[in-house]
Amino acid sequence: MTRVEQVNQKRRGRRAAGEDTRAALVAAAREVFVEKGYDGATVRAIAARAGVDAAMVNHWFGGKEGLFAQSVLQLPFDPAEILKRLMDGPVEQAGERIIRTFITVWDATGGGTFAALIRSVTSQEAVANALRSFLINAIFSKVLTEIGAEQRELRATLCATQMVGLGIVRYVVHFEPLASIDVDTLVRTVAPNLQRYLTGDLD
Repeated sequence: MTRVEQVNQKRRGRRAAGEDTRAALVAAAREVFVEKGYDGATVRAIAARAGVDAAMVNHWFGGKEGLFAQSVLQLPFDPAEILKRLMDGPVEQAGERIIRTFITVWDATGGGTFAALIRSVTSQEAVANALRSFLINAIFSKVLTEIGAEQRELRATLCATQMVGLGIVRYVVHFEPLASIDVDTLVRTVAPNLQRYLTGDLD
């Protein structure tokens, strides 16, 4: 074996080891999140179960939120990046950005990722609790805090129900014409209601 081949073999080995670490974290996180819920699970506990250093969570997933998104929700995006995108623009257009962002992400997989998530939610109460905590605490409550909205707990819950309900109708039960309507039309028709949940009068 030449020196170049030896170096390449070592590089491949390092990548494989890294992927093994990542896979171990995903498996451990799925167990801990289901057992403890999103709020009760800690990065340290997940890393300990996976048998790796806790710093690997930040290295591979950017933190607890990203790990949850990929292990339990199996979402193809980083929550931190999504939050940046949601807040990048005028507050009065936040509803539009939220609808467009989530629908675009879900549409990219034909809705299969969301449908699989909902099947897990309906069959496992722990997964449902973790999803609720994630959407309300890690996504919408943070958006509402940035906006400076009052009644954040109620507003965050309303936003979460809007998005989950929209996903179910579009990807699980396939109610037409909403199931196949284009994203721009969906944003125009649904975003005003979500915007009211974010900044409007709830009385």
